[in-house]
Amino acid sequence: MEIKNFLHEQKELVEQALSRSMLRAAGQFSDHVDTMRYSLFAGGKRLRPILCLAAARMISQGKIRDEAVLPVACALECIHTYSLIHDDLPAMDNDELRRGKPTNHAVYGEAAAILAGDGLHCFAFDLLSNPDYGDIPPEARLRIIAVIARAAGPLGMVGGQYLDVTNEGREIPFELLRTIHRSKTGALITAAVLSGGIAAGASTEQQHQLTDYGNAVGLAFQIVDDILNVESTSEQLGKAAGSDAARGKATYPALFGLNKSKSMAADAVAAATFALDGFGSDAEPLRALARYIIQRST
Repeated sequence: MEIKNFLHEQKELVEQALSRSMLRAAGQFSDHVDTMRYSLFAGGKRLRPILCLAAARMISQGKIRDEAVLPVACALECIHTYSLIHDDLPAMDNDELRRGKPTNHAVYGEAAAILAGDGLHCFAFDLLSNPDYGDIPPEARLRIIAVIARAAGPLGMVGGQYLDVTNEGREIPFELLRTIHRSKTGALITAAVLSGGIAAGASTEQQHQLTDYGNAVGLAFQIVDDILNVESTSEQLGKAAGSDAARGKATYPALFGLNKSKSMAADAVAAATFALDGFGSDAEPLRALARYIIQRST
């Protein structure tokens, strides 16, 4: 399949759903909603929602309607965006650019940016829990909420970010680096794939396969992020290049060098595609997305 066309089509689908779902700036909360919308609609690949939709289609063999799963996909993007707003704050990574635009706190100030992230985080669970959004059975909906909450929380994304910022400038063992990457980035990617599968009625065995795929894709994504931070320019990345080394962050290139890191990313992609061996042609979008991970330049 032509991955660039697929990504473009799916991104448009997600953008339209986000536009329909997201709060509008009006009334006394108008300025606050503006800060939320600024970062949510500032661009991005929309990879997590696309993975969620692709997994749902694969498990259902195309029988599930996108409309049933899109609220979950949108919630994942809200959580991801909130994490980026907070990551960019002066107390965290102190970045002034995100996706080629000034970061949220650079435009609205730190307090407003923190609250924009908090608002997006909470709004995500409104989308996930409200039965008016999406056609997902209650038991599956509750399972999806649990999966995403765990992935986003202290044993997932937030915990991984804590380990990342508190270990800047230190030499750490590979086991800790792997935990940071699996938690900070990989956990929400795995949750995206798994939640799409659950929405489509995935069996226990299929959920294990989706988890294996998500873990491998999440690892490949973060390794490639580490590599791009070394090899790409700020213009290409839409954010500061070389920032990992400047902050003394633990990364795969720092521990293993670029060539070995690229090899490890390729191994992770191979593991992701292997996890889908039990599926037929319906899995091709997920296979193509895994291959795209190590081909991307941003």
